[in-house]
Amino acid sequence: MPEQARATSSGPGRVLIAVYGVFALSATARAGVQIASKFGEAPLAYLLSALAGVVYIVATIALARRGPGARRLAWAAVGFELVGVLVVGTLTVFDGGDFPDDTVWSVYGRGYGFVPLVLPLVGLWWLRHTRACPSMSGG
Repeated sequence: MPEQARATSSGPGRVLIAVYGVFALSATARAGVQIASKFGEAPLAYLLSALAGVVYIVATIALARRGPGARRLAWAAVGFELVGVLVVGTLTVFDGGDFPDDTVWSVYGRGYGFVPLVLPLVGLWWLRHTRACPSMSGG
């Protein structure tokens, strides 16, 4: 009989969820203010920051919940986050012209101490660490 997956919200997962929650609030609030006050200056950057905020919200909720559906959603959200920070980070390093203002993921999250680059790596590691493992007993 396969072993059940550990809850992603257990132990150190609580800290991970808290960090995701902080990023969910900060990225969403920042994007909301930027979109409301100066959207015309850098619409792509502000929309990408809003997208990052939504991804952080989804990841926070999925990591905090239990069950296979929540786990699949967490894998998708955190995986999307990693792809987003790598793509946006690379674009802003090599062609910053389309980004006259920073996004959460600009230059791999430089404005946030590179936490946006490290966070999905930690999140994916935690999801893998807490996954269900087949029983090692022969039968």
